[in-house]
Amino acid sequence: MLSRVAENLYWMARYIERAEDTARLLSVNSHLMLDLPGRLPLGWAPLIEMTGSREAFTARHADFDERSVVHFLCADTDNDISIISALASARENLRTTRDVVPREIWEEVNQLYLNVADHVENGVSPRRRDNFLKNVIRGCQTLTGLIEGTLSHGLARTFIELGRQLERADMTTRIVDVRSASLLPQNPEELLPFENLQWMSVLKSLTAYQMYRQQVRLRVRGPDVLRFLLQDPNLPRSIACSLETLGYELTLLPRQDRPAATVSLVRADVVDADIQALAHSPSKLHAFIDELQIGFAAIHATLSATYFVNDDAVPMATTPHQSQSQHHAGDNDND
Repeated sequence: MLSRVAENLYWMARYIERAEDTARLLSVNSHLMLDLPGRLPLGWAPLIEMTGSREAFTARHADFDERSVVHFLCADTDNDISIISALASARENLRTTRDVVPREIWEEVNQLYLNVADHVENGVSPRRRDNFLKNVIRGCQTLTGLIEGTLSHGLARTFIELGRQLERADMTTRIVDVRSASLLPQNPEELLPFENLQWMSVLKSLTAYQMYRQQVRLRVRGPDVLRFLLQDPNLPRSIACSLETLGYELTLLPRQDRPAATVSLVRADVVDADIQALAHSPSKLHAFIDELQIGFAAIHATLSATYFVNDDAVPMATTPHQSQSQHHAGDNDND
């Protein structure tokens, strides 16, 4: 497989996962704002923090109000991490490599982008937002299902899975980090009555609420949610599960020693983490998440150095969500 083909498939998968996770965040936050009293200091700013795009947002908007945040994350074509931009990048990466995947996958990516672009052109109003976000999530899930059900187990599928799992782990850490800042015991008097509701929103952001109730069988509590989202080996969106899948996929590739070792080190940090200590100290949890982010950047760097053609771009080394839309790599062959 050509290096540029592998790289484009990897980024296509990352952008599809990014669009889905951003839609989930917006949907859950919209519903949470309806359930919480207006005096609680949650609002829409945490969504900008989660996506690591505060600087880009403040350059365009004066306030973190609902309309500005929703437009920035859904419809801003100048914002590299908006839903419309992520889908445009996924489409462009697949367009040049669509001969290596079933035609239905390309058609679904293309149709999802066109539908979202049409909706964005007409405006994402509060009244239409819920339906818009559901369509994005279902479209991305349909793509995942098509890939799982139609793409042969080979190099193309492996690089798609690598991109999906790394992006998924990245978004999970962002959700845990920013949401926990208002959930952990800094303001117990004000937030305690709503703590259960907020931790439920964290689980729902990752479609993990029902699985939590089935597997943990306890009421929703901060330490249990953290353990479930960080360390559960069976939850598809837990960090440990994503890293385990990454490690397995790497065994199917040549020259995988260095990337696999990097994944193993990061996964060991997750599995060995002291959840009780993290749950009772927002500063410790934030520092731990920062370490994981650095670890994810290292995983990406080793994957890029091993399998992709390197250029002057730095897609993830310092800020994981500030990445290029398409990589015009050379024609070097992967083994």
